[in-house]
Amino acid sequence: MGVSFPYGDELAVDFEWHEFTGAVGDSVTVLPIVVAVARLTDLSLAVVLVWFGVFQVVWGLYYAAPLSVEPMKALAALVLAETVTTGEALLAGFGLGVVLLAIGRTRSLGRVSRYIGAPVVRGVQFGVALVLLSTGLELGAGDLPLAGLAVAVAAVALLTRRSNVSALAVLAVGGAVAFSDVGHLSLAVPSVRDAGLFSLDNLSFAVAEAAVAQLAMTVGNAALATSVLLADYFDRDVSADELATSMGAMNLLAVPLGGFPMCHGSGGVAGKYAFGARTAGANVILGVGYVVVALFAADVVAAYPVAMLGVILAIIGLQLARTSLTSLSRADGYPLVVAIGVVGVAVNLGVAFVGGVVAWLAWERWGRAVWDGA
Repeated sequence: MGVSFPYGDELAVDFEWHEFTGAVGDSVTVLPIVVAVARLTDLSLAVVLVWFGVFQVVWGLYYAAPLSVEPMKALAALVLAETVTTGEALLAGFGLGVVLLAIGRTRSLGRVSRYIGAPVVRGVQFGVALVLLSTGLELGAGDLPLAGLAVAVAAVALLTRRSNVSALAVLAVGGAVAFSDVGHLSLAVPSVRDAGLFSLDNLSFAVAEAAVAQLAMTVGNAALATSVLLADYFDRDVSADELATSMGAMNLLAVPLGGFPMCHGSGGVAGKYAFGARTAGANVILGVGYVVVALFAADVVAAYPVAMLGVILAIIGLQLARTSLTSLSRADGYPLVVAIGVVGVAVNLGVAFVGGVVAWLAWERWGRAVWDGA
């Protein structure tokens, strides 16, 4: 019996060179964050990357487009900053899977998004950026010579106008340093024994706070913005509710079996397009590439220089901060973006999100009329 896809009539899978370069566009932020999470937590890089590889292929073919599959950045930032434990982050991701699946299947994302304005989404992004930046600086300070090497590599990328791949360039150089220490590549067969990190025993208030913080970015960036870009770039009429459904499904399946919480993302779609991807071939290429790395790079990741990871996180934080501050269409949203970000890093992202929603709704009801009339 054959397998049918809803966009099967539009499915094209090319393996031209531009599809290979396009695959790089989605890995620019995915690999650095995934490697950092695997290096600094008890999660298995092999298992995490296999799940990323599987869903790159699945959703690329399902939607007949070079769709992105990325780690949930808010949860990753909180884990790396040790604000939540790995088990709490996994449970938050699983809970989000339930919520996203319910939202998608009931087609209620539009109603939810009315309460989460663009400044709230960008404010949470800004808070995540500040968390990544502060964590990166702290890790980088542990070995200044290696951190200096990483900064030099990033500077070269910037001077050659390749700032969008600066984190990936540092990751590659750090991988070479780690490989020089290990001396060889060895086969590591992924095992779901790492699923032991996922447990309902980790249920806590911190889980709810982390999930709430991630929800803002997922609704705004991973669902609504991604739906728009798929239509603009690839002429695909994929609704935000469909994307919410697929995000919910992959987290319900992968997280209990050792995966890290995943989402789609407009940044990954834009990156793939900018680097040349035009078909689901980029997803197949990247998916296979992730599995190859998962099988042979576990020892290298274990030896990866933490200080260089710190510089990578700082770079990603700066890039995310710039995006959050330059993506608003109205200047009156900047104070709320900055306020949410500062509260997010000073208190926690969950509190920042809830406070931001309240402030946004109050602004929409009373403040905007005053601003526009001034």
